Amino acid sequence: MVTAARRDPEAPRNQAADVPDATGTDVRRHELADFLRSRRERITPEQVGLVRGGRRRTPGLRREEVAQLSAVGVTWYTWLEQARDIQVSPQVLDALARALLLDRSERTHLFSLAGAVDPAPDTECPSITPALRTLLRQLEPIPACVQNSRYDILAHNRTYGRMLCDMDAVPVADRNVMLLAFTNEEWRTSVMDVAAVTRLMTAKFRASMAGHLAEPSWKALLKRLEAESPEFREAWARHEVLGPGARSKIFRNAHVGLLRLETTDLWLGPSSGPRLVTYAPRDEETRERLERLQALVADAED
Repeated sequence: MVTAARRDPEAPRNQAADVPDATGTDVRRHELADFLRSRRERITPEQVGLVRGGRRRTPGLRREEVAQLSAVGVTWYTWLEQARDIQVSPQVLDALARALLLDRSERTHLFSLAGAVDPAPDTECPSITPALRTLLRQLEPIPACVQNSRYDILAHNRTYGRMLCDMDAVPVADRNVMLLAFTNEEWRTSVMDVAAVTRLMTAKFRASMAGHLAEPSWKALLKRLEAESPEFREAWARHEVLGPGARSKIFRNAHVGLLRLETTDLWLGPSSGPRLVTYAPRDEETRERLERLQALVADAED
């Protein structure tokens, strides 16, 4: 439930009511407003089951559509995006996180900005629907996963889960491609020419981070990488940037040997959101080895 302050929210507190007072609470409130607006504008009506309708003056969803999806009043939601001094309950934040298809990192950021405790911190990203999980399974033996722009692994199929390391053995909080590439020895052993690959990954990470410089989850990941990996610190100091794109990769799988693959990113919405990453075999030998890997995983589940 959303509750207003005791005074009339529409009545000005003073002549500078709309001017930030430079307090921590005020800054966080304006950050929350900007964050909500940016997440709203990246989502298409079709992604949340709405009809696009006629001409739209704004990218993404309208405020009233977010309010409808979250079961809150349009005025209340508008006040949030205007950084009004109102209190928002964890239940409403949860509804907003679901309506805006926030992943784990974004959800954590939302609750942090609102100064609230997340009642369900392990809630999965609403973008990872049962249909998407079915698609991941149907792609086997082709390894595939869903990542966000921060390189968190939000979901994966069984062959991806055994391609570079035992993903089931990795804590959910550590299922991040950057962390694994720089700190997980099993993952690193599976990558051919790991120094060159991690340097390219760092350049991609820097390019992606440009749009998230103020977000605590990104800053926390950067701080952790710098603390745990001298190799990352050296690569980060190069200030290299690289955009996304398909790339050929060679992995040395511990169970079936060399895998020659071609990666493809398929965005599940705007490019700032999650994407489906697939690893298609480049030759028949690799396809046969992926089929063997799939069979090994299936046997282990029986």
